[in-house]
Amino acid sequence: MPVMTDDQVASAGEALFVAERDRTQTRLVSAAHPGMDMDDAYAVQAAFVGRKLAAGGAIRGWKIGLTSKAMQYALNIDIPDSGILFEDMFFDHGGVVPGDRFIEPRIEAEIAFIMKSDLAGGDVTPADVIAATGHVAPALEILDTRIYRADPKTGAQRSVLDTISDNAANAGIVLGDSTHAIGEADLRWVGAIVARNDEVEETGLGAGVLNDPVLSMAWLVHRLARYGDGLRAGDVVLSGSFIRPIEARHGDSFLADYGPFGKVRIDFE
Repeated sequence: MPVMTDDQVASAGEALFVAERDRTQTRLVSAAHPGMDMDDAYAVQAAFVGRKLAAGGAIRGWKIGLTSKAMQYALNIDIPDSGILFEDMFFDHGGVVPGDRFIEPRIEAEIAFIMKSDLAGGDVTPADVIAATGHVAPALEILDTRIYRADPKTGAQRSVLDTISDNAANAGIVLGDSTHAIGEADLRWVGAIVARNDEVEETGLGAGVLNDPVLSMAWLVHRLARYGDGLRAGDVVLSGSFIRPIEARHGDSFLADYGPFGKVRIDFE
């Protein structure tokens, strides 16, 4: 049951907005509000998103996080989370991220869905997801942490409630150099070799995302239906990472090779 007041939610959302704007970090929401639940966390996320919209931001899609068993075990949860993609989060394949853009960026490999039609409702099926998808593409997600990973005073660790509040740690997206009809490949077997500075750091398969990225998409639509929301034509949706997050340091270069599915590259200044 939610424990945060409307004023507390608004204050937490404002703190996250300022942290992102100033490239600083704010204290754990879970430490400031013991007993908060996921409804509180999503309310803080909504306040953060609303503040970004008020400052001129434009929504372009969604991201799904915590889809792998490894990440769920690490945070002691059994469901994914979600956040919102903004227009200014998109970087070109082969582009460069300015050195002062992020705080503690990390990289994940994912399959992106680009929607051709609206999709909403608590009874949406995987077949409905496939029918509403225009195409899929290889992608990299850039994560960032506007909230401390560990409280500098108490040592308390960032929890899933902090991650959700922090727009699911969402910060950037890089779409790859190719797109595909969703039926061209079994997405469970679409994988990537991810290298940092020409050294392989991680490999993984789409099956790491709830057994099938299409199921991850259906989960998101079901969650949004609880709030009377859904996906819209043109939305870009990151379906979930199938590798662990890789730290992105100044001067690092990343290449995710998806084989026949395409490649994604991004450099950090």
